[in-house]
Amino acid sequence: MGTIGAFPTTAIRPRGLVGHFPNLSPSSWYFTSKQRFRLSLAVKKTQNYFTATTSSSSMATPSLQVSASSTIGAKNEELEASSSGLVGENDLLIVGPGVLGRLVAQKWREEHPGSQIYGQTVTTDHHEELIKMGINPSLKDANVTHKFPFVIFCAPPSRSSDYPGDVRIAATNWNGEGSFLFTSSSAPYDCYDNGPCDEDTPVVPLGRSPRTDILLKAEKVVLEFGGCVVRLAGLYISFMKSNYRGAHAYWLEKGIVESRPDHVLNLIHYEDAASLSVAILKKRLRSRIFLGCDNHPLSRQEVMDLVNKSGKFSKKFEAFTGTSDPLGKRLNNSKTREEIGWEPKYPSFAQFLASI
Repeated sequence: MGTIGAFPTTAIRPRGLVGHFPNLSPSSWYFTSKQRFRLSLAVKKTQNYFTATTSSSSMATPSLQVSASSTIGAKNEELEASSSGLVGENDLLIVGPGVLGRLVAQKWREEHPGSQIYGQTVTTDHHEELIKMGINPSLKDANVTHKFPFVIFCAPPSRSSDYPGDVRIAATNWNGEGSFLFTSSSAPYDCYDNGPCDEDTPVVPLGRSPRTDILLKAEKVVLEFGGCVVRLAGLYISFMKSNYRGAHAYWLEKGIVESRPDHVLNLIHYEDAASLSVAILKKRLRSRIFLGCDNHPLSRQEVMDLVNKSGKFSKKFEAFTGTSDPLGKRLNNSKTREEIGWEPKYPSFAQFLASI
């Protein structure tokens, strides 16, 4: 994955221009920044020629004027907006640009200014929002006319009837050059006694749990394509003082929760999950599994004690009343941190609460 900024020696591939430039062969479909600039000038000259020709022709055939000029104008605008139909070496496709995907887009653009970022969604409900954020939206079932060097799959399984199948489709949109990353969950790790767990801990056998089966089958698809997996701990975030997302927000809203208080859970802030994902993408690794967490596991009771003591919330959590549900695990991702060269912005949930 490259940088999205000014134009270093960027490799790009012209799509849809071969008809205008017949001398372009597949072996010459990659250009330096200087060549890219010359090509863009050639495109503009071609556009100007057709515009002038249409203009003069319209004097003799006025009935064609509106149709021809409007079509060329639309094509020109489309060409300008899509950088002449070229796919840059740092362009990114985000499948499922929700909270995590949008943060990935933001961090990707910071590190790769000038790259194109695309977002694939199930509905058009949030397309206007995505456009305002500089993400080019498209529908899941739309035909993809080209492949991308970087692809990240952030969509949850809850809205899919064939999750592994959707992941496979996303993998076919990857051109194999940069990275393909699937954001999974730490749920598949086979540890339910509040014991230690890291990247090498065995996973739940297939057939034991429908939830973990879906994730493991999706991960298998990714690894077969040469992509990477990052298993994320529990995600949380604060959008503003009164808008939080995460287990603590859900429990605070309920007040009394029928779950055991000593269950150990693991957390990672959405921003840290995004920065870790970007860091993994940039490594261009193949068929690897990583772990995303803050290395500060807490029991449910400890989490809500921190929430109550923080003074940042108008409500007070009352109690966990469960006694028989499963225990959790204590995640540690030191191996991931060392290999990727990553550290979280929020080293613990307590430090997050202190910062808001």
